[in-house]
Amino acid sequence: MDFKIISQTPEPSDPDPGTTLIGSASALLVDPRDRGLRDLRISVTDRCNFRCTYCMPRSVFNSSYQFLPHGEVLTFEEIVRVAKIFHDLGMEKIRLTGGEPLLRHGIERLIEMLSRELPGTDLTLTTNGAALQSKARALKAAGLTRVTVSLDSLDDATFRMMNDADFPVARVLDAIEAATAEGLAPIKINMVVKRGVNDGHVVEMARYFKGSGNIVRFIEFMDVGATNGWRMRDVVPSAEVVQRIQSVFPCEPADPNYKGEVAKRWRYRDGTGEFGVISSVTEAFCGTCTRARLSTDGALYTCLFAQKGFDLKSMLRAGRSDEEIHNAIASIWQRRDDHYSEIRTAETATQQKVEMSYIGG
Repeated sequence: MDFKIISQTPEPSDPDPGTTLIGSASALLVDPRDRGLRDLRISVTDRCNFRCTYCMPRSVFNSSYQFLPHGEVLTFEEIVRVAKIFHDLGMEKIRLTGGEPLLRHGIERLIEMLSRELPGTDLTLTTNGAALQSKARALKAAGLTRVTVSLDSLDDATFRMMNDADFPVARVLDAIEAATAEGLAPIKINMVVKRGVNDGHVVEMARYFKGSGNIVRFIEFMDVGATNGWRMRDVVPSAEVVQRIQSVFPCEPADPNYKGEVAKRWRYRDGTGEFGVISSVTEAFCGTCTRARLSTDGALYTCLFAQKGFDLKSMLRAGRSDEEIHNAIASIWQRRDDHYSEIRTAETATQQKVEMSYIGG
């Protein structure tokens, strides 16, 4: 058995020299650091209608940027087939990402297919919210469990500057209300915090959603990809975020919902909800990472900061059996030793890593 190792571009290199087959006890699949395979993030498109400065800066993703041609993108049927194989390997949760997943034509049909074929799987989606208000009812009807909405500021001028698409914050807030009303809740609101840009709006964000039943997660600005101009001095440590909120709203740590949960939970002492912090830069959580990522064109990545992926699409389109693909994925995971956030340095931050719009956040 063989499978190609690919770079982001992607171009195939030599086949992997060996693949170890595994037995039927796939639920016990772990990597060398004893991390199981629980979460699958599927990027359904590499396109987005925003040009957020920390993800798809307009200076790179401009009118001349070459997005993937239609024929290179996985079909819905291929996505479902791979998802079912991952489920057999122990996967319990799917998150649809992008790019902006709501730009993928017929996304509701994919959700319905996944919901039907994998009943009981936690099926979620991350969106910038631009199209969420009009699609919330159809997404819920198709079987979507929850949504996560990216929202980097409640200040309209700051939000428009960060999304670089002149999109108003009011429309995202309306979309969050619509999705809440349709039962896609609790909604998680992701705020990437960048020093000198939006860090002054942390407490305002916490105040707005406190008591709403929805959960804000404050994310440290990360060196994903190689185009967002990441600098350590732009990172606001999660400890500082918690301190700012705690000075206004007394809060305390809360236990994780499950092993490997990325966000550290904090609950308000007055019982009006919680918020979370994601600290990939200052408090690495590599040791409990249970996430695999499937790129828009069918490459498997085992780390958000990866420099290479493994080409599953070629196996799908070459007529390989489910068992062969199953064993290839298992072999990749069994050899996985990713721990980038634990070894991050100024030098590694400049490495040519896969872009977030290609594999999802």
